[in-house]
Amino acid sequence: MANQSFAIDGPGSLLAVLASQSGLGRGGGGGGGGSGSATDVSAYFKLVFLGLIICVSLAGNLLVSLLVLRDRTLHKAPYFFLLDLCLADAVRSAACFPFVLVSVRSGSAWTYSALSCKVVAFMAVLFCFHAAFMLFCVAVTRYLAIAHHRFYAKRMTIWTCAAIICMVWTLAVAMAFPPVFDVGTYKFIRDEDQCIFEHRYLKTNDTLGFMLMLAVVVLATHGFYAKLLLFEYRHRKMKPVQLVPAISQNWTFHGPGATGQAAANWIAGFGRGPMPPTLLGIRQNLHNQHRRLLGMEEVRSERRLGRMFYTVTLLFLVLWAPYIVACFWRVFVKSCTIPHRYLSITVWMSFAQAGVNPIFCLLLNEDLRKVLRAHLPTYWRTKQHLPQDEAYCIM
Repeated sequence: MANQSFAIDGPGSLLAVLASQSGLGRGGGGGGGGSGSATDVSAYFKLVFLGLIICVSLAGNLLVSLLVLRDRTLHKAPYFFLLDLCLADAVRSAACFPFVLVSVRSGSAWTYSALSCKVVAFMAVLFCFHAAFMLFCVAVTRYLAIAHHRFYAKRMTIWTCAAIICMVWTLAVAMAFPPVFDVGTYKFIRDEDQCIFEHRYLKTNDTLGFMLMLAVVVLATHGFYAKLLLFEYRHRKMKPVQLVPAISQNWTFHGPGATGQAAANWIAGFGRGPMPPTLLGIRQNLHNQHRRLLGMEEVRSERRLGRMFYTVTLLFLVLWAPYIVACFWRVFVKSCTIPHRYLSITVWMSFAQAGVNPIFCLLLNEDLRKVLRAHLPTYWRTKQHLPQDEAYCIM
């Protein structure tokens, strides 16, 4: 049969057939190799990006935490809450993200036990709800600091901050702990490369209530910031001055329209009679200087803190919203299929939230930058203040 085919087709035809068969073999292998190389490139970018997130998160959050702990001027309620957020993000980066690295390196597979998967999933959900509840409490305190500053200054002590932080962790544990006992709720999701809460159709399990709680907390947080902006808009201008004529009592002018000249006239001896009400008010205010009033500098400081925390809250919403949308998609659509690329991007965006907070806090908070410059090594401070020529000599 072979000799007959050779005789009919000739050697050139046989070489052409062999070449085409080898080309088909290379094409099939090339297709598989291309798919494998694409997977390798995707895993490589995931490893690099997540490794960068871990390094930035640990360095930034620990730096901000050390600045708050070491400087006494930052021992205030807002910075205590910021300290709690930074420490939680640092622990999340150190405890949860390395397992994601191992799963990506192993080809999107969980190589540990089922119990360890539940523990890691519990920690991931715990830190997510902790950030949501803490940002909600920060929004409430920011509103009180502007709208009810006397109450805020009197009641917001270190013990109140400790109570709020304990309450936030308790609520986060209450949300993350019950799914541990539900069989199959905490599991490894291959498309997400992590152990997390498995969101299924609403008639399958109680995942709807789980997601609604997170959505309500996030919306309520932004509601308080909207209320704060509305309050500042209504009080953006002072009331116009009302010109009321002063009352004269033997050259001692008193009343709503009186000025400082009334006090000078009375002290100089002009006029007789009792002390004017204006002077009585001045002397009484000297005894009430211990009362807490909100000055312009305090207003600016509270507004700067409010802008910083709102930026952190907005970043939390922007980086977590796509993943939350994907979760609600799974809840309301039965047998839904979410594109793998979209799901991967949303998961990695939620990971990035742990690393961006300290960066924006340092950029938006002048007090943190001052403390950072004050705690820089002496070499860098002296080098910064030296003239340009002397700095080059040192280098």
